[in-house]
Amino acid sequence: MREALDSLLRSVGLDISCFGSVAEFLGAPLPDIPSCLVLDVRLPGKSGMDFQKELARSDAPLPVIIMTGHGDIAMSVQAMKTGAVDFLPKPFREQDLLDAIAAALDKDRSRRALKAEIDILRERLATLSEGERSVVALVVQGRLNKQVAGDLGVSEITVKVRRARAMRKMQAGSLAELIKMAAKLGI
Repeated sequence: MREALDSLLRSVGLDISCFGSVAEFLGAPLPDIPSCLVLDVRLPGKSGMDFQKELARSDAPLPVIIMTGHGDIAMSVQAMKTGAVDFLPKPFREQDLLDAIAAALDKDRSRRALKAEIDILRERLATLSEGERSVVALVVQGRLNKQVAGDLGVSEITVKVRRARAMRKMQAGSLAELIKMAAKLGI
């Protein structure tokens, strides 16, 4: 099966690596490109379903496509609830696998883009002074400058200055944009 999948995926221009077990996969370096995993439910050692659960809890979960010759509806539901992009019962059409891989790669591209954006926002956030961070935290909650000043025990002018500096450092063109940035950062 691995050889057939290797041949199919290479024939459409995908750069792939095949592994015989979870341990073999974990021992290999991962490329820093959009990726996904096609896992069989039955693998030597740890099952594909168990490995998928572990990946879902990791810092950088790869999109997973589960395939099996011994699946049922309950297994399919469990895989999808754990975040599988698709669940393919064998035998499956080649195009179904290719479509699932395309969707998984799109999902990983989106995850990577969001992570890169958040990394940039974190770098910008790190340039804020403690006072600017305090102002941002209250402003994004919808507090008015006067309320923020009262909460922080500073003048309203100080709040406006800190807010303007924070907006400039965060490269936010508007309060709405700053609020979106704060939401992505979990502020």
